[in-house]
Amino acid sequence: MIVYRGPVFSVEVDRRRFPNGAEHDITIVRHAPSVVLIPIEDDGRVVMVKQYRAPLDRDTWEFPAGSVDASESAEDAARRGREEEIARVPVRIERLGAWYPVPGYCDEEMIFFKVSGLRPPAPGSPHTPDDDEDIEARTVSVAEAKGMAARGEIIDLKTAFALTLL
Repeated sequence: MIVYRGPVFSVEVDRRRFPNGAEHDITIVRHAPSVVLIPIEDDGRVVMVKQYRAPLDRDTWEFPAGSVDASESAEDAARRGREEEIARVPVRIERLGAWYPVPGYCDEEMIFFKVSGLRPPAPGSPHTPDDDEDIEARTVSVAEAKGMAARGEIIDLKTAFALTLL
């Protein structure tokens, strides 16, 4: 039974029979799949974004990410999301893999892509940041991004993990 439905996720509470035959009460956060992009400039540097995260009450440095809409493929979400967050459109999109960040209570699948051949969007593109996003883009070397993670400047797990894929 859905006990909460919001704009980003819902919460389901139920009772399930597990493979061993035992029944357990469960709570599941239902979340659409998301894409995590590693935007790579022609010179090999990566594009990161800084944005305010209300649950942490602070800015974080991250790789761009966003939900996959019900009517689109992960690849289409990857194209749209980069345009929304860094005002660039990738020519090449390479799927690196998909993982579940918190399978103990959430069904969100994060699909990681390396995107390159970044170009400005078409004039008049409708893809812009959401109203609640105040995003600053920054281009850094992969070594600098890994240094940011080592120094604790990158605290976002999906971004720290994405750096291991480079």
